Amino acid sequence: MLLLFDIDGTLLIKGADAHAAAVVAALCEVWEVEPPQRAHGVEAAGRTDQAIARDILELAGVPAEQFEARRDDFIVAAASHYERLVPDNLSDRLAPHAAEVLAQLSEQTRYRCSLVTGNIQQVARLKLGAAGILYPFAEGQGGFGSDSDDRNDLPPIARMRAGQLWNGGDAWPAEGTVVIGDTPRDIACARADGALVVAVATGPFSADQLSDADVVLEDLRELDVALDSLS
Repeated sequence: MLLLFDIDGTLLIKGADAHAAAVVAALCEVWEVEPPQRAHGVEAAGRTDQAIARDILELAGVPAEQFEARRDDFIVAAASHYERLVPDNLSDRLAPHAAEVLAQLSEQTRYRCSLVTGNIQQVARLKLGAAGILYPFAEGQGGFGSDSDDRNDLPPIARMRAGQLWNGGDAWPAEGTVVIGDTPRDIACARADGALVVAVATGPFSADQLSDADVVLEDLRELDVALDSLS
């Protein structure tokens, strides 16, 4: 079973301050704009870095089409700024039971741990490294906000990469894939791909707001039980 973990709100709680600052710094560097006063009001939960960046740029008076022209420059700049800003230790931002659950899952051969996150890939890996939980996630695996601005595109990308490493080159089957996240957008991207989904109410949404998931948990502690029920 392929497990596609979200990061912010799922594995880490309130660990994105430096990430948000890096995104704004990259926009200011690439487009030479001043940080918009209303940037903090842009919706972020469950969205990709590219989609968030486009909205912030529009607040700064830059049309969306200009983002497309320099998107790759933005991705490189955001990763560079985050490498400069990321705290040395984010372990105090780990979601409840995240570390022990990942340790348990990584020891079981029936599971393959990967990522589906709106974070740019380099940002995601730096963030998880600072939190001490990068080890279950093989380099080059997952679907990231640097791959597409549409979160629904990310599970198929992650399955394709997983298939190249673990399934003889064929995309990992959607019916053997579980997205694990904390927002309705995590649920929506799983549904769009035909994957299963476990929602955890550790982010900004309540269990009731996540009720469209196959399983809803208060935190990650019972994830192994939930996965057994979906097998």
